[in-house]
Amino acid sequence: MDKTISIRTAISADYRDLADVMYDAIWNAPSLYTPEQRKAWCPEIPSGQAWDQRLSEQIVFLAEQGRAVVGFMSLASPDYIDFAYIRPDFQKKGLFRRLFVEVEKQGRLSNAEKLWTHASLMARPAFAAMGFDICEPEIVERSGEKLKRFKMQKTLR
Repeated sequence: MDKTISIRTAISADYRDLADVMYDAIWNAPSLYTPEQRKAWCPEIPSGQAWDQRLSEQIVFLAEQGRAVVGFMSLASPDYIDFAYIRPDFQKKGLFRRLFVEVEKQGRLSNAEKLWTHASLMARPAFAAMGFDICEPEIVERSGEKLKRFKMQKTLR
């Protein structure tokens, strides 16, 4: 893993950069979703009050290289991993694991019995590598498109 990448807790001034990372990961990384499905999932870079509010209610860990945000993962208290996105050029380099370690520490500090998430087709293998099991496959509908994902969880106790 690149030692020039540091992990820290995000602040509100980072929310625009986090939105850009999410959009970049969905649109520019290898994907098992069609362009139509990706458009339904994330038609534009998230912004506005709803985006800011959602992030402000979570603990968000971000990875940065210099001043560039290259990935992030969030924990919606006490045990739900809401966001997990890595820029395409930084995927498959151990960054997901580094971010997850911070999220797991926070979950344990909060006395969570488990961590759970809704993992996309691309995120499923990374969560599985962190010890998550599939609870059930799911299909969600967004703007008329059906997207497959997985409810996954990891027991902490």
